[in-house]
Amino acid sequence: MWQNKNDVLTGDYYAGHNHKALLKWYGENKRVLPWREKKNPYEIWVSEIMLQQTRVEAVKPFYERFMRELPNVAALAVCPEEKLLKLWEGLGYYNRVRNMQKAAQKIMEVYDGVFPADYEALKGLPGIGNYTAGAVASIAFCIPVPAVDGNVLRVMARLREDGEDILKQSVKNRVEAELTEIMPAEDPGAFNQAMMDLGAMVCLPNGAPKCEVCPLFDQCLAGKHQTWTEYPFKKSAKPRRIEDRTVLLFLDGAHTAVRKRPKKGLLAGLYEFPNFDGVLSEQEALEEAEKFGVTPLHIQALPPYKHIFSHVEWHITGYAIKIAGNDVEQEGEEKAGLIFADAKTAAERYAIPSAFAEYAKYTDLERA
Repeated sequence: MWQNKNDVLTGDYYAGHNHKALLKWYGENKRVLPWREKKNPYEIWVSEIMLQQTRVEAVKPFYERFMRELPNVAALAVCPEEKLLKLWEGLGYYNRVRNMQKAAQKIMEVYDGVFPADYEALKGLPGIGNYTAGAVASIAFCIPVPAVDGNVLRVMARLREDGEDILKQSVKNRVEAELTEIMPAEDPGAFNQAMMDLGAMVCLPNGAPKCEVCPLFDQCLAGKHQTWTEYPFKKSAKPRRIEDRTVLLFLDGAHTAVRKRPKKGLLAGLYEFPNFDGVLSEQEALEEAEKFGVTPLHIQALPPYKHIFSHVEWHITGYAIKIAGNDVEQEGEEKAGLIFADAKTAAERYAIPSAFAEYAKYTDLERA
């Protein structure tokens, strides 16, 4: 049994007994996930990018939809951007899927469409860092490299009562180096997934960990001392910047108006409902509507809501504005930078980010 944190992950005891106990637990308790059915590097890669800051259960329908439409690297490489963004709709962080396409294109051009079975080569692909490269390399190609995500960092911090900030790159690098030393050559993918599942299912981030079923409990200092609430340590993030915005829904009974955001910046290249900085009054909202060349007939305030990005928090005011039907002559018509579309067309064609989803239900654009 480890006596202090300096003993953790060292010596033959861990490499033997604990290694076997962890893998035995994983074999009996591992999560059944669609991307685990085959050791397909493309499927593993797609799932890992989707799982960044998103729960497993929430990811499953997005993953299944994405794989139906883009089942391989070749399909992803040539997918039109608007379709790609629509497939990613609801997952957020759209630059991730843009980087995925860049990586797919590089795989097609440099590696003849075949995922490189090399850790460093994987890290050389756009949008792939140490963790994703480690997951693909170890699971798909049985390369003994670690895959250190938040679950693994939490497990390691509690095992050793390690109070260092897990958000620091130096801490992640150290954990990667330590795990590399004891990575089992025969099945590194199972080891990495066992550590991930242990963090997700037992050594929980919120609420009490399930120490009674943990295969590493006898060696866990936080479990022994009941100090798990203190680990892992994360330095407090800077407060988010608060921004007020006003969203306008232009509705004529058959159509609603959307517009494309700029190619750079927040939510780049996606579609949105017309919106403005600050909190507009009803009169100001009507004046803005007239600038688009539409004829407002009625205005109704919508319930306010908040949307949180990583560094910005939007406080959103909204109005539904009924406009004259003859303002829109045909489906897909563009007028003053706005595209007017019916609910079905808009829902199928235009990627509207979750920042505006709260108001989508007032236009029949609400997504499943």
